[in-house]
Amino acid sequence: MKKVTVLLSLLACSALLPLTACTFADKQNTVPPVIATVHNARNSLDWQGVYSGKIPAADGPGINVRITLRDDLTYTIQYQYIGRTEGDFTFAGTFKWNKDGNSITLDTENIPPHYFVGEGQLIQLDMEGKPITGKLATDYVLIKQS
Repeated sequence: MKKVTVLLSLLACSALLPLTACTFADKQNTVPPVIATVHNARNSLDWQGVYSGKIPAADGPGINVRITLRDDLTYTIQYQYIGRTEGDFTFAGTFKWNKDGNSITLDTENIPPHYFVGEGQLIQLDMEGKPITGKLATDYVLIKQS
């Protein structure tokens, strides 16, 4: 009788061993999913909307600028030269994001095309896409209106 009990116990353990081994192996081979956690202006900020401000002009008191950025990657930008009766311009087109997702480039050669996108603001960059430096650098900031 003792031999039968031992034999049944061994058979029961043998039958459960593959189930335990599979369960253990499955847990060890499970890799948690990788979630992209790169935050940038394009995917983290509410960048769509209207931005405006006054930027310096080479031959006058300044230029009122108003730019509208849309979800479909189109824009409209208006330039109004202060103190002139002529010289208002409106451009429309598309823009693209840089690879880091923190600045945009407008599809125009008529005006500076590069802007850094910040929280509630656009900062005009130079013609090569680099930050403007010097004492007038802070004058190239457009503030989000809506």
